[in-house]
Amino acid sequence: MADIQTQRHSLAHIMAHAVKDLFPGVKFGIGPDIENGFYYDFDFTGCKTSPTTEDFAKIQERMRELIKEGIKFEKQEISKADALKMFENEQYKAELINELEDGQITIYTSGDFTDLCRGPHVETSKDLDPGSFVLAKTAGAYWRGDEKRPMLTRIYAYAFHSKEELEQFLKNLEEAEKRDHRILGQKLDLFHFDEEVGPGLILWHPKGALLKRLVETYIIDQCLNNGYQLLASPHIAKLDLWKTSGHAGFYKDSMFPSFNLAEKDANEKVDYQLKPMNCPFHVAIYKHALHSYRELPIRYAELGTVYRYEKSGTLHGLTRVRGFTQDDAHIFCTKEQIDQEVHNLMDMTFNILKDFGFKDFSIFLSTRPEGSIGTDEIWDMAQTSLKGAMDKLGLKYKVDEGGGAFYGPKIDIKIKDALGRDWQCTTIQVDFNLPERFDLNYINEKGEKQRPIMIHRALLGSVERFIGVLLEAYAGNLPLWLAPVQTWVIPISEKQNEFATNLYQQLKEQGLRVELHDENESLSKKIRNGEILRVPYLLVVGDKEIEANSVNVRHKEKGNLGVITIENFLKMAQEEIKNKTL
Repeated sequence: MADIQTQRHSLAHIMAHAVKDLFPGVKFGIGPDIENGFYYDFDFTGCKTSPTTEDFAKIQERMRELIKEGIKFEKQEISKADALKMFENEQYKAELINELEDGQITIYTSGDFTDLCRGPHVETSKDLDPGSFVLAKTAGAYWRGDEKRPMLTRIYAYAFHSKEELEQFLKNLEEAEKRDHRILGQKLDLFHFDEEVGPGLILWHPKGALLKRLVETYIIDQCLNNGYQLLASPHIAKLDLWKTSGHAGFYKDSMFPSFNLAEKDANEKVDYQLKPMNCPFHVAIYKHALHSYRELPIRYAELGTVYRYEKSGTLHGLTRVRGFTQDDAHIFCTKEQIDQEVHNLMDMTFNILKDFGFKDFSIFLSTRPEGSIGTDEIWDMAQTSLKGAMDKLGLKYKVDEGGGAFYGPKIDIKIKDALGRDWQCTTIQVDFNLPERFDLNYINEKGEKQRPIMIHRALLGSVERFIGVLLEAYAGNLPLWLAPVQTWVIPISEKQNEFATNLYQQLKEQGLRVELHDENESLSKKIRNGEILRVPYLLVVGDKEIEANSVNVRHKEKGNLGVITIENFLKMAQEEIKNKTL
């Protein structure tokens, strides 16, 4: 059996063949395999109609007919001249061909459909399971990702080895849609986006802002307990700072445009830049004083909001935004201290992930990308440092070739959620370059100046993305210690309002995040509203509960826990919060 990438690529050709048969006059872009399936880009401007999702059934039916015919995939190497003649009516293919040289051009023919393609493909269409794929959606896609080029129609499909694998994936997808943090954000009244404010800029509601603060307070406490000093830095800086750091040259596409400000009492204007990263500010604070080797390692941490000009088409809820907070830190140390610092960071990361309930994760060593700064010697030294530290810890990891930052290699940790999806969170980067670019020094044992090593690290990554991952992992049912509202007090009728109010005050004084719901609504409606909002504990108060100084406790997942004394409920809740019970 061919590997799944080959099967998906072959199905992309089958889909293009089916579309050609059903929509005469269509022009073809590209059709690669992707994670979980494949897509193909089409130009339907020369057709009478263009397909919608209602047409998916007939496209799929035609694909299955082609699969059953046992069509062979035949490879052929042709000259550039022959290729241009063959695809003279296909403007997108011709553009790709013009960028190739003789000896690089191959085509694949399957039945009466021929495509420019490197391959590989299955031997015949009968090697494909006709039940293993389903068309998913259409989307607009600029040709070659360029907003100035034509907008094509992209048809996405899911595809797996077998019908059974596809059905399991679709089941997981349905569950994922129920857990979609964007929907939960609305349902639980946590946040929203507003076009008048701007795409990718989050408006946190009271409960969402409290959840964000809870996560941030937790990570600050972890930093303070692990020897970090807290910093705070501005949201803008002179563009020259980003030129020195290399961001202006190597990270320009992800930065907001710079802007001119006229300095008071000066005739000239100065270029300023919204910060895409916090590191140059931390460098400036380190450089403000002369440091001795006895001070190292120096660990600086900041929950700093940064701004990245992500393309509007890539924005996605909390997980891809234009303004977000990083749990950012930078460690200045000697070469000899790298192993221990990486060791400490891995321990810290694992403890944090455990507290949030993430036990399954993958570790990657991301190496030098194209368009990076620094010499091969410096990069080799940095990569060897990270690899050696992980090897000493006995960690299993994969190598992500070219996945490093432009200034240094990194360790990336991807957590796996309840549905088996990977999320990029933790990153640890060893950097020999910025200390060089900013001329950083410390005084060594001999009284001589020496370069420190800089370790960049973000353990949650983006706080916003991490909250999105949390919401989806828990389907909104956050553990008690993280819930913005931990309990409701619900009197059955007005007769219990006074007791309920006193209980509300008592719980509040004990540190619980509590709401009193004594509005004139039925008990069943109040309970239902509490369940919709995923409130961990609903405390119902009636005459019997007042007599026994107790509450009737309903848990969001376990249901009715029965009547419990107020003292015992407090003890139970506080123990749950202290232990960060999941």
